[in-house]
This record gives sequence, structure tokens and C-alpha cells, in this order.
Amino acid sequence: MNQIALTAGHGSRPQSVLIADFNNDSRMDVALANSGSHTITIFLGDGNYSFSNLATYSAGSKPVSIAVGDFNNDRRSDIVVANYDSETISIFLGCGNGSFSNQSTYSTGPASYPYFVAVGDFNNDTAIDIVVITQGTNNLGTFLGYGNGTFSNVTLMPMGYGSNPFCVLIGDFNDDRKLDFAVANEGTDSLSMFLQTC
Repeated sequence: MNQIALTAGHGSRPQSVLIADFNNDSRMDVALANSGSHTITIFLGDGNYSFSNLATYSAGSKPVSIAVGDFNNDRRSDIVVANYDSETISIFLGCGNGSFSNQSTYSTGPASYPYFVAVGDFNNDTAIDIVVITQGTNNLGTFLGYGNGTFSNVTLMPMGYGSNPFCVLIGDFNDDRKLDFAVANEGTDSLSMFLQTC
């Protein structure tokens, strides 16, 4: 196995990575959430195990998790990051050429410290929604998408005192065509399952 190194800058401290096609050339690109420099970094893939056109965008304070989805139904890849210290999520809408709009932010609540973010259509309206884990308040939070790149305010579901939720995965666990949540709780050595009932 060959190894290459891509740099996001001194002190950037990348903490989360994703792969997607950001410029519609059928080649895989890379995005990093940099907790030290409070940015995201985009590397565009050349299709031959090399990357070019490094671009950096300002996020909130200490972005620690990153996910991709089409938030405005334009068939372009958009990005969401969880900003731990600023207690927000940031939305970056993709332009389809590897560049992104400036961030728009949504609060996850005071002292929430969002740690992990994921996406999916949780209410079966064809618009992509966002789920976030908040370690500071031990909550699972959802932002419902409107299909135009904007989202509702967060709706919180308590995980229990001291649960310290660490990450969330999404899937249909009971074959009812509704997306459910599985949450790993570091503080209580447990797994919480949330099944959608409506």
C-alpha cells in the first residue's frame, strides 16, 4: 500500500474527514474538519492518486465532525460540520465546481458542545435533514431541512445524565422505511436506539 501526505496547514489539527465528488468530475475529493484552525479544507482529486486546488473555508470554533449531503436539491454536494466550542453547526453549500458558499450557522444550544454530525431524510419529505450529538447537554438533536439549503431550529431528545454520547449512525432498523438512530454512549457504556414511530 502506497502512502501520500496532504497538509492542511500547521496547527490545523484535522479531526474528521469525508470523501465525495465536489466538482462533478466523477473523481473522489476530500474534505477535512480542522479543529485547530477552525476551518474546513477541500482537496480536489485528480483521479491518479494525487490531489490539487487546496481550498480553505472558515467554520465555527473547533469543528470536530463533518458530513456531506445535498441540502438544496441542486445535485451538488454540500457540507455540514459540528463546531464544538461555538456550539453550532455550519452549512456550506457546494457550487458544483469544488468551491463552496460561506458558512451559515445554526445553534445547537448553550453549553451543548456538538461532537458528531450525520445526515439523512428523517421525515420522508425528500429533503435532507441533520442529526447532531451534543456531549455537553447529553442530547440527540435534529435539524429538519427545507430542501433549499436552510433548516429548522434544533429539536432535542435527551440521552440521559452522564451518557456522554459519542457518535450516531442512521439506518432503518425495523424495516418500516423510516430512518432510525443508533447512538454510542461513552459515559454509560451503552448503545441507545431511537426508532421513528410517526
